[in-house]
Amino acid sequence: MTSTDLQATIAHMGASARAASARMAAASTASKNTALLALARLLRSEGAALQAANLQDMTATNAAGLAAPMVDRLKLTPSIVETVAQGCEQIAAMPDPIGEITNLRSRPSGIQVGQMRVPLGVFGMIYESRPNVTIEAASLAIKSGNACILRGGSEAIHSNLALWKLVQAALVTADLPPDAVQLVQTTDRAAVGFLIASPEAVDVIIPRGGKGLIERISREAKVPVIKHLDGNCHVYVDASAELELALRVTDNAKTQKYSPCNAAESLLVHEAIAPTFLPKIGALFAAKGVEMRGDAAALALLAGVPGALLTTATEQDWSEEYLAPVISVKVVASLDEAIAHINRYGSHHTDAILTDTHSHAMRFLREVDSASVMVNASTRFADGFEYGLGAEIGISTDKFHARGPVGLEGLTSLKWIVLGHGEVRG
Repeated sequence: MTSTDLQATIAHMGASARAASARMAAASTASKNTALLALARLLRSEGAALQAANLQDMTATNAAGLAAPMVDRLKLTPSIVETVAQGCEQIAAMPDPIGEITNLRSRPSGIQVGQMRVPLGVFGMIYESRPNVTIEAASLAIKSGNACILRGGSEAIHSNLALWKLVQAALVTADLPPDAVQLVQTTDRAAVGFLIASPEAVDVIIPRGGKGLIERISREAKVPVIKHLDGNCHVYVDASAELELALRVTDNAKTQKYSPCNAAESLLVHEAIAPTFLPKIGALFAAKGVEMRGDAAALALLAGVPGALLTTATEQDWSEEYLAPVISVKVVASLDEAIAHINRYGSHHTDAILTDTHSHAMRFLREVDSASVMVNASTRFADGFEYGLGAEIGISTDKFHARGPVGLEGLTSLKWIVLGHGEVRG
């Protein structure tokens, strides 16, 4: 396909999405829910076909020697398919936000002024690896009354095509326009450039992938971008933390899965609990092959741990997103030092405090400048499904419109409405 042909293809997709978005904005809650429930059924019934398509991608990816985190994200296991099917059902069961009127109040003139929640229109989704994002994006688009244009990574092309065909079948079942969810079917990277420079086609772009991809989209896009660049998530173990809780949560935050952006990458430990806590968490990490890159105080306390993989941390380690069995470890003297460290080196994604001191927990919640801030819980919970959003379109570390996991409300906006009885302004 020539550059001209590709540009024309993206323009045609954009025009079709615009037309579909008008119908989706007016669609009934019942029809949107019908599509979502049909999609959940298809995901379960077409498991064998999905596995076959994913195997094609996995085989090609392994042969190409892609990085382990990307290969891990590419897997479309039966449990992942079941999770996204449940996500469709959860979204179907949620209240429809579209058309909701809030903050309605009377003015001295006699008019009533309020706000109505409406769809954004058309969003473009550009993502790498994770084929489950195809379903998460489609299901959220359907329930929020939007249309979307999806462009997955070339490494997941067969998986994404198979999933997208199920989405279109579900839309047809509910008598909704199949063009409401479109997939860019070429692996040509030039398609991304045309899509993100097409304000007539899309209202917002949502990139989901590695830092390089997101930086490129943010730099070149001519439409607004909802994004986060990386996930340097912290766990801070406070002086008063309950030891077994701290061990369990820290271990889960780091090792439950290494590749997601909400996995812990940095561990801060108060000096009062460090002599007890660090050797124990060090033993857990050593048993799982996790390399610990520490400051001098942390390394001194970890030195006696059998089999520990220890390295002296560099300045870069404090802000690194490893997506691998590696964690930076620092001993701090106070809560103030922990908060200052997180706000300086963190990525404003997700950070957790483990503590039994209520005032410390409240200060951490108020003062840590991140999209999700947690008390006595694993950072791995920073996820739209776990937050009860049904699914997420991504994580936003921006401070306008949407922040944190972006679910239904993040794909809507508010417009002002005025209700009158013939009032005129004097």
